Amino acid sequence: MDTILKRRSIRKYKDKEVSKATIKDILKAAMSAPSAGNQQPWHFIVIDDKQKLNQIPEFHSYAKMAADCAKAILVCGDLKLETHEGFWVQDCAAATQNILLAIESKGLGGVWVGIYPRDNRIDNFKKLFSLPENIIPFSLVPLGYPAEKKPAADRFDETRIHNNEW
Repeated sequence: MDTILKRRSIRKYKDKEVSKATIKDILKAAMSAPSAGNQQPWHFIVIDDKQKLNQIPEFHSYAKMAADCAKAILVCGDLKLETHEGFWVQDCAAATQNILLAIESKGLGGVWVGIYPRDNRIDNFKKLFSLPENIIPFSLVPLGYPAEKKPAADRFDETRIHNNEW
């Protein structure tokens, strides 16, 4: 519960490397996400190429922090692995959330940058990362050691809870 309640969107990072072992743990968490019919229609691109990270904000105005992160993870859906049509989106969302929780548990910071369903963003990510036709970029998670601290947010709202009916 502590990891879930403390997790915040972190957009500023220290100039400090994140180890391959840590990234592997984060990706293990991603691949432990639930998926429709256990289809697991995801692929992940770990990005540490500064040239590519610097290009992302040129076409995605909400991804400016990509230029300053240690690494980023591009979460992609593979339409060839989809056995339950349309559910790849939910599956990739669950994987993205697991990435964010794993990042928090490792003392790192990260932020969910949306790509899908915006065609312009999809096209630009496909081009930059040479994605095959069946691979759809879903989200980008820039990450690193946080250079900002945000207090936990209390988002619990009893008025949003309904019992048995509206």
